[in-house]
Amino acid sequence: MTAFSRSGNGRRSVATLICGALAAGGLAAAGAAALAPGAAYASSHREAPLISGTPQYDNTDLYAFVSPDHPDTTTIIANVIPFEEPGGGPNFYQFAEDAQYDVRIDNNGDAKEDLIFRYTFKTNVKNRKSFLYNTGVVDSLYDPDLNVTQSYDLELIKLKKGKVEHETKLADDVPVAPSNVGKASMPKYSKLRDQAIYKLSNGSKTFAGQADDPFFADLRVFDLLYGGDLSEVGNDTLKGYNVNTIALQVPNDLIAESKHQPVVGVWSTTQRQNAEGYYTQVSRLGNPLVNEVVNPIKDKDKFNASKPKDDGQFLKNVTNPELPKLIEAIYKIKAPAEPRNDLVDVFLKGVKGLNQPPYVTPSEELRLNTSIKPTASPKRLGVLDGDNAGFPNGRRLTDDVIDASLQVVEGELVGSKNDLGDAVDKNDKSFEKYFPYIALPTEGSRGATAKSGADVKSQLGDALTGSADNTTLIASSAGAGAAGILLIGGGLMWWRGRRRAY
Repeated sequence: MTAFSRSGNGRRSVATLICGALAAGGLAAAGAAALAPGAAYASSHREAPLISGTPQYDNTDLYAFVSPDHPDTTTIIANVIPFEEPGGGPNFYQFAEDAQYDVRIDNNGDAKEDLIFRYTFKTNVKNRKSFLYNTGVVDSLYDPDLNVTQSYDLELIKLKKGKVEHETKLADDVPVAPSNVGKASMPKYSKLRDQAIYKLSNGSKTFAGQADDPFFADLRVFDLLYGGDLSEVGNDTLKGYNVNTIALQVPNDLIAESKHQPVVGVWSTTQRQNAEGYYTQVSRLGNPLVNEVVNPIKDKDKFNASKPKDDGQFLKNVTNPELPKLIEAIYKIKAPAEPRNDLVDVFLKGVKGLNQPPYVTPSEELRLNTSIKPTASPKRLGVLDGDNAGFPNGRRLTDDVIDASLQVVEGELVGSKNDLGDAVDKNDKSFEKYFPYIALPTEGSRGATAKSGADVKSQLGDALTGSADNTTLIASSAGAGAAGILLIGGGLMWWRGRRRAY
């Protein structure tokens, strides 16, 4: 990694320029990082004003890769709900019931979806008189002690030139893996994860539930550029946070146009139901980092509601990016010449000869060549490091999209070699070797626990022992509380009486 720094009076002006650039948008191509050597918001976590206030509908990351253990299939992972604090109960994290969560496939490069895999969710509460998410130890997804459960339906919608031709229900009432409350409530959470993997009749697999956030990056760029002197760089600030995940593994021949045209474009969307019952698209995601750093604030909500076929309206932000100019002004690294057609080719069309469909319409999609076999030893920089099975040919969980994107933006493909990055090169948790591949979510009860009964007594007090002294103490406390309530009530009555008198 190449690090840049400034000292003394220059720090404040550097931070001001950076914040101004982030606010103004117009940053480089799809997938660009915020500024050397760091990141923007976590991929597409809280990337636009409207969606940041409704996290249930917010697409945070999208992954698409040829399955390493089943190379005749493609795995697509779409995450929603950013920054899930594992201990955030008793109302833990749920998919929205008034939403359609879609995975959209363009298999001929015309910037229009040919297939839609649609997930819709519903919630069931067994005992509404309890405040608890679970009322005992949960051993299975069907355990009566799991008080709040979710399930989903999965539909396949086939389209031609943007119009629906056929709809098929692939799965009905499939259980969702719950939030990981903690070791006492869910001592064998991996068992719950396994039970939530559902096999479809066409050889596909589907999963929905909580997972560790697989995106890795140092987000402390906002603290005056990593502390004002780069002293804060190199920390995965998403460590310990979870997301809600939808994962789908499908045969390659189901989503590809043909063996002769194996490239697919993938993006995820969320549609929210309005008061009249109609659904409106509120979130969209293809390549990582696009809406945070490509579009200005005035366009961010517009992008979330837009379709790939209309992406020409955002083209200038790619061909004339602000980010390289800003880096040149601050760090004296010469910006590549404009217009940046190299960025258009890589991020809006696909790499020619690798994942660019014939007669492609430039549009923001995550493009994957399903005929490229997975490698046994993935390289985190993907195509930049000679690994054609990685980003930007799709996106694997291990791909370091921050470093790869920043290096491309700074001209790696047009002769300006560099090794820019954020010094976070892998996720804090190892990924699984089998579907759905994502790491298990961090449990809500993480942290130190009491070592003995004596410790518990010390922490919670002698009231737990049931002794006579404690009974007196509890009664005294209750009496004092009741007296306080009576005193407050009396004061209010006196105040109201004085108001009536006047």
